[in-house]
Amino acid sequence: QVQLVESGGGLVQAGASLRLSCRASGRTLWNYAMGWFRQAPGKEREFLAGLNWSGGSTWYAASVKGRFTISRDSAENTVYLQMSSLKSEDTALYYCAASFHNGSIYQSEYDYWGQGTQVTVSS
Repeated sequence: QVQLVESGGGLVQAGASLRLSCRASGRTLWNYAMGWFRQAPGKEREFLAGLNWSGGSTWYAASVKGRFTISRDSAENTVYLQMSSLKSEDTALYYCAASFHNGSIYQSEYDYWGQGTQVTVSS
């Protein structure tokens, strides 16, 4: 079992930056890929960014590439999502998740999920 706890969400103005954190516990993440997703009201959950824990490779949705950066701190067992130039359409509940499928963008392939952290961007 892997437990994931997100933090760092909040209310920011358009154009601001924000860094989300996802701390993992329960198992080593060496064999996992980590992903960030978000879900806005009335919309489906969408993939944002992924990271292979052991190799450090990353992949992104086209909609956020260049604005969002995923990274990890192995010592802290934590994965981050650095978000910049935030827009009102980035307002959503943000989730991190863990998967055995390296490179996956499909939520069905992620086995463990956090409870989410709310990001609200005011224009």
